[in-house]
Amino acid sequence: MFQLHYPALKPLTTAHLAQTMSLLSLTAGELRQQIEQELAANPALELLEERRCPTCRRLLQGKSVCPVCSRPKDENSAEPVVFISPRDVFVGSGGGGLEASDEPEDAYAAGVEELSQYVFRQIAPDLKPEDRPLAAHLLTSLDEDGLLATPLLELARYLHVSVGRLQAVQRLIQLADPVGVGSSSVEEALLVQLEVLKEKCAVPPLAERVIEEGMALLSRRQYDELARVLGAPVQQVKAAARFIGENLNPYPARSAWGETRPSRPRASEVYYQPDMIISRLNDYPDGPLMVEIILPIFGTLRVNPLYKQAIQESDAEHKDALRGDLERAALFVKCIQQRNHTILRLMQRVVALQRDFILHGEQYLRPITRASLARELEVHESTISRAVANKAVQLPNGKIIPLSSFFDRSLNVRAVLREIIHAEARPMSDAELVGKLAERGYHVARRTVAKYRAMEGILPSGLRQPDF
Repeated sequence: MFQLHYPALKPLTTAHLAQTMSLLSLTAGELRQQIEQELAANPALELLEERRCPTCRRLLQGKSVCPVCSRPKDENSAEPVVFISPRDVFVGSGGGGLEASDEPEDAYAAGVEELSQYVFRQIAPDLKPEDRPLAAHLLTSLDEDGLLATPLLELARYLHVSVGRLQAVQRLIQLADPVGVGSSSVEEALLVQLEVLKEKCAVPPLAERVIEEGMALLSRRQYDELARVLGAPVQQVKAAARFIGENLNPYPARSAWGETRPSRPRASEVYYQPDMIISRLNDYPDGPLMVEIILPIFGTLRVNPLYKQAIQESDAEHKDALRGDLERAALFVKCIQQRNHTILRLMQRVVALQRDFILHGEQYLRPITRASLARELEVHESTISRAVANKAVQLPNGKIIPLSSFFDRSLNVRAVLREIIHAEARPMSDAELVGKLAERGYHVARRTVAKYRAMEGILPSGLRQPDF
């Protein structure tokens, strides 16, 4: 989400913070590679061939989890039990160990499709057959921010079609998810998002003018000058700026990742193993959930104690280099611990909020955002975004899903929409579906229903069979 950062909220950049944020965004597999690289590059860092609980430091036997940290404080409480567990094996929901090398190559695979494929799948049912090549060309012309870098006029000449026809296809793309993708500029992307938001909530009257006439001043937070240009009170300008910062994203392709410009997910990324495993404690249906956060090393990472002695015994010429190695090793271990602590706090709250979703399915997903969780945990929103990015979670039923699914505010509505359409006696129009969703407590616009229907690959009523 597009953020307007105020000085009071801007975090202090330090070596500790920078490395912690970098480690926080890594998956369990990527973290293991990073640890191996550090071990190879830094002689002051070592990995003891033992298993200790990263939290309480208790020595663990075999491949078992920590008997203290994995125990609920109160067996009558529904509060989840969340703990860090060092392991180099994959443990399924049944509790049996399976070596990673024995795992079938395509087991639990959940591919991440490219943005162009994702958007095209949504709009394909609404495209005329002759316009599908045009949509494909536009989508493959997007830059990494999801914007169309080449002018429409130039594309129209290249494709030998009218600009109006190309604009109609672009409009379908812009209204797909993520909203604003395929726009020709940041301003156009924001205006499309603003248009969609007007159907759902009240929008400050100055928001549109701020985007159209004052983006340069807005980005520099020059509110007094912006107020003078617009001929409006400063407070109204600030209210519009706050609304834009909290609700709109100038980079549509990156909207799912919660930051202004986070790293883009790799199109080839596949989740073979989860970063967290959620299971029922002792298989009790009403008992607490157990969340195991995987620390992907079989051993204890620490600073080599002999290295300090080596520094004392070395000559002055080599002391600085040795001391630098020691400081980097200590910092790396500390950052790993901070990463673990942050993810532990995140999962503790997320699993508590989304217990019904975890146990009963998509219809029970609670609408939470990264921003709201950041405020609750008193951390910066980018910290939550990095902790969520690219991670995978195994649910008690064995299904592996992206951690970002817990923040997908449309998932429950789409699940109910699928259920309604599956049960329809005759194909219902999008307007009728709006009414059916309202009866179930979900108030969305007709355009939103059309978008969700397209996201689920469901045809329009005119092309849909009763059992689709």
